[in-house]
Amino acid sequence: MKQNIETRYAASPREVKKMDTQELRDEFLIEDLFTKDQIKLVYSHYDRYITGGVLPVSKPITLETIDQLKSSYFLERRELGIINVGETGSVSVDGKVYKIGHKEALYVGQGNKKIVFESESSSNPALFYINSTPAHKAYPTKKIGLDDAEVVDLGTPETCNARTIRKYIVNSVVEVCQLQMGMTTLKSGSVWNTMPAHVHDRRMEVYFYLDLPQEQGVSHFMGEPTETRHIWMANHQAVISPPWSIHSGAGTSSYTFIWGMAGENLDYGDMDMCAINELR
Repeated sequence: MKQNIETRYAASPREVKKMDTQELRDEFLIEDLFTKDQIKLVYSHYDRYITGGVLPVSKPITLETIDQLKSSYFLERRELGIINVGETGSVSVDGKVYKIGHKEALYVGQGNKKIVFESESSSNPALFYINSTPAHKAYPTKKIGLDDAEVVDLGTPETCNARTIRKYIVNSVVEVCQLQMGMTTLKSGSVWNTMPAHVHDRRMEVYFYLDLPQEQGVSHFMGEPTETRHIWMANHQAVISPPWSIHSGAGTSSYTFIWGMAGENLDYGDMDMCAINELR
């Protein structure tokens, strides 16, 4: 089994102001998350957050520890969130098998030693999008289906930001240390996610875009509120958002995105809002 891992270091607002298009993409964009029978991981120095993709096709894939962790197994000091954006598959956690359907989630607590991913069909494989953060306590593993998520509707058609938020891995749904994950779906005719934009210096965030047609794109906005930048993104790509940065996007068609967060505050509503007419 092949497991690819890369490290991304933290950049300050002063550095990012001077970056050109390619430098921004190299620093924050994660372009290729899913490769047949492989695990792709990106280890970020923002809150030691790990973003990854698992595509099991011809065989099960085991999540192994990496040099960056200096641990005997991956979840020795970590917790893990999984959302399946492909067809039905399963995740085995120390021998207990969880069947995970399309857009269902699984939280795996600290201390579980063997995590194995498998697709139900090799011709229609699962696509497991994973996030992982350091953990200080072992909480029970829990599957979160579509009906288990906390659902919130926000925005309006008039402001082109009507959307449905499904909170999968949050402390109102499952016990966690610091990881939070959920999924936001734009309603027909809306293009803006997370608008008005905000920052939260107490935690970082990663966005993963999906349900985006091949010929369409999303312009993801980042940077300080008075020094914004943008990165054009395609389907099944992720972008790292520093704690000091806004994170918002506008698509050329309908789409969905998965948000993942980590930091010192589990209050989902902890946001410093940015007035739209003050963005620069």
